[in-house]
Amino acid sequence: MSADSIDTSVLFQPVELGSLTLKNRIVMAPMTRNMAPEGIPGQANADYYRRRAEADVGLILSEGTVINRPVSRNEPNIPFFHGEQALAGWKTVIDGVHQAGGRMGPQIWHTGTAPSGSGWTAEGEMESPSGLFAPDKPVGKTMTDADIADTIDAFTQAAVDAKRLGFDVVEVHGAHGYLIDQFFWAGTNQRTDRWGGDTVLARANFGVEVIKSIRQAVGPDFPVLLRLSQWKQQDYKARLAQSPAEMDAWLGVLADAGVDVFHCSQRRFWEAEFPEVDGENGLNFAGWAKKLTGKTTISVGSVGLDGDFFSAFGGHSSQRTELDQLVRRLERNEFDLIAVGRALLGDPNWAQKVQRGASDELTGFEPAQLAELV
Repeated sequence: MSADSIDTSVLFQPVELGSLTLKNRIVMAPMTRNMAPEGIPGQANADYYRRRAEADVGLILSEGTVINRPVSRNEPNIPFFHGEQALAGWKTVIDGVHQAGGRMGPQIWHTGTAPSGSGWTAEGEMESPSGLFAPDKPVGKTMTDADIADTIDAFTQAAVDAKRLGFDVVEVHGAHGYLIDQFFWAGTNQRTDRWGGDTVLARANFGVEVIKSIRQAVGPDFPVLLRLSQWKQQDYKARLAQSPAEMDAWLGVLADAGVDVFHCSQRRFWEAEFPEVDGENGLNFAGWAKKLTGKTTISVGSVGLDGDFFSAFGGHSSQRTELDQLVRRLERNEFDLIAVGRALLGDPNWAQKVQRGASDELTGFEPAQLAELV
């Protein structure tokens, strides 16, 4: 089946997030670019996002932007989402996206004890729940109660600034083995106080308090997204929730805290989350999240490509693949939105090409695209 014989109209249906209407179901996934010198987004960054808005991406999520904590980033040119200069840069970004008819939110982030891929070393000591990057891999310091309280405040201030600058949503990064995920995962959270515990429900407390604080600060109507993953960069086979019941407990408290949208990261979106329950073609992570919580969900993972995104950092190319599996799952209403990463990285016009059936114009992914702001 060729791309131009697939009816992709389901991708281009509008979606409502509270009072916010998105023109279609396509989300630009957050992708670290490390191209904001001294942490300040400039005109090149603004143009990069605006091009996707001009080309009809329904919702743009920024690359990870770090909160106001010491050593909250692990590469030198990851953008800040704090400070007068950085926030002025983000104001230019969102104004340009809105002028192009787009909708956008920043992804706010703390990298915890995840190491630099380039060998860069920040000034100061990394922090995490238990001073670990992975089981038996100590790095940095164990966070005190004061560190935790200050970090919750820093996430909250970033969300408040996002709303003040005019962004349409905010996304909290709680996936992929970074700080919030390090609290969720037993492999990196060995605390015995209120921030730890033997179950993912107990270890969810830090994430819950971050969301609660943000929700109280931004009010009831500003959409709050939370990105989650079972897998970690430390362990691709890790699972926080081993069963639908565990997932229900974990996601339930986060939903109650104020999450509007769960952004459910998988390495490959078509893989069933619990095949032992509903088979090899069963619901994926986003499908289960929607079923269990009733919340809007975003799926993501190798959309339109045959290789996963962490392989890209290892220098691996990916070839274009068809969208029939995605279309079928959306038509079954398993999840609401689909985030597209690398396919949009080198081709700002991907959504428009898909909509008009221009399969011959779609391309794969080459690692060299990581070094460009196209």
